[in-house]
Amino acid sequence: MTLKKLLLTCLSLLAVIALTACGASNAKDMQDKVKEKKKIVVAVSPDYAPFEFKALIDGKDTVVGADIELARAIADELDVKLEISSMSFDNVLSSLKTGKADIAISGLSYTKERAKVYDFSDAYYETENAILVRKSDFNKYTSLAAFNKAKVAVQKGTIEEGLAKDQLKKSNITSLTSMGEAVNELKSGQVDAIDLEKPVAEGYISQNSDLVLAKVALKTGEGDAKAVALPKDSGKLVKTVNKVVKKLKKEGKYKQFISDAVKLTGQQID
Repeated sequence: MTLKKLLLTCLSLLAVIALTACGASNAKDMQDKVKEKKKIVVAVSPDYAPFEFKALIDGKDTVVGADIELARAIADELDVKLEISSMSFDNVLSSLKTGKADIAISGLSYTKERAKVYDFSDAYYETENAILVRKSDFNKYTSLAAFNKAKVAVQKGTIEEGLAKDQLKKSNITSLTSMGEAVNELKSGQVDAIDLEKPVAEGYISQNSDLVLAKVALKTGEGDAKAVALPKDSGKLVKTVNKVVKKLKKEGKYKQFISDAVKLTGQQID
């Protein structure tokens, strides 16, 4: 080997080593990044009471709910500041890919398709389905077949949207951006029903005496549970979130978060 070739080989090896070192230094774990900036940014869509919604607290427009308390518990475990980033539901997951948020807690359910792109924590809440109708129509909708040809609203991008399309094939499914919009359309007669989660439905019933739960609901699968979403390969942060989830479930605190949030729905801001 000539001296020139030897020098070129050495330079190439040094370049590879340098790039590898740079890659290692840049490949910080998500948890390390959060601790370094001393805050965790959590993406939510605050129109899904009692999980996350806006309420007037001490005269201030505040995002509250069971998921917000879960986010606070995670921030406390990490000893960092909590920053809530509000957005439409269909942007919640994508905010993790763009780096606008560190984690997402917004009534999200784990699916195999989502898991290809994001990490998920262990489930912190098992989904319960409900169908919301006008009180005057309570005796009209006593079976799923009764919803044939009915206009049923769902929130775009939710598990309930998929359940409705799968189990109410003869209904006219309308996917809307926000749950508040769906409730307004139900009350005004533009849709006949809303398929949603039971705690969310109960929250709206507490504010609207003209709405009730239908006698029937859609079937949910074993995997239809709420989980925290994180960027792919979040490493230690997933373990930390799971630690918090396990503790809250064991102590029954998440269910208490829901009960406390339901009491605040009377102060909800549309």
